[in-house]
Amino acid sequence: MNAISGQHVPVREAGLALGDSALQSQTLESVASAVRYHDWLTSLARPHVGVHPVELGSGLGDYAQRWLDSGVPRITVTEVDDSRLAHLQKRFADDDRVEVRFLDIRSPEPADHSAFVAFNVLEHIPDDREALRAVHALVRPGGKVVVLVPAFQFAMSRFDRAVGHVRRYTRASLSRTLTEADLIVREVHYVNMPGLLAWVVGMRLLRMTPGDGRALSLWDSFVIRLARRWEQRYRPPFGQSVFAVAEVPAR
Repeated sequence: MNAISGQHVPVREAGLALGDSALQSQTLESVASAVRYHDWLTSLARPHVGVHPVELGSGLGDYAQRWLDSGVPRITVTEVDDSRLAHLQKRFADDDRVEVRFLDIRSPEPADHSAFVAFNVLEHIPDDREALRAVHALVRPGGKVVVLVPAFQFAMSRFDRAVGHVRRYTRASLSRTLTEADLIVREVHYVNMPGLLAWVVGMRLLRMTPGDGRALSLWDSFVIRLARRWEQRYRPPFGQSVFAVAEVPAR
């Protein structure tokens, strides 16, 4: 059975902006039914994660489970929120492929992971460059850094602020952040072009909250399926998110 490892310190001391933790968890649960959307995102990272990635801010473990199901032999999942950390421990208690731990990104214990994955986490960290510099202690030289973040500051909504988002990114700003963290940028592009339009209207203008329901189901079944097919052939000029792959240089 797996054990939670790593010294536990408060969220603020772990370098994260404070947000509504209950709302964060509720949102993760409510959008879990967007199967095609999450399959799309995890498929983007899959070629880069290697044999033992570490995931920062694993939430409820849905992304990690998809990578395991796709053949990743081992993964370390991390959280700073007490309730989500306990959820991860319970979910993966009988899976020897998974290590569950608390990770203070500002002072990580040295490791030799094949990749560092942060999906919708960097936007919560006031000093994102510091967080990315910590990757040099966690990932072997030549290993990958795989990042997904929300796109465009003009799309910042009341919901973003409620869950602790400090910023949203562009391709240029994410590339600059990775470079200033002494990482080699290999790939940066927008993802989910129609999602940005829906976010601006729904979250920014109408002040909605992401949630499960028929609208999400229809969006996931039709819009996401078509958007993924189109974006496999073309790089969109904008999107709801920015996806990036960088590399840890030789020390």
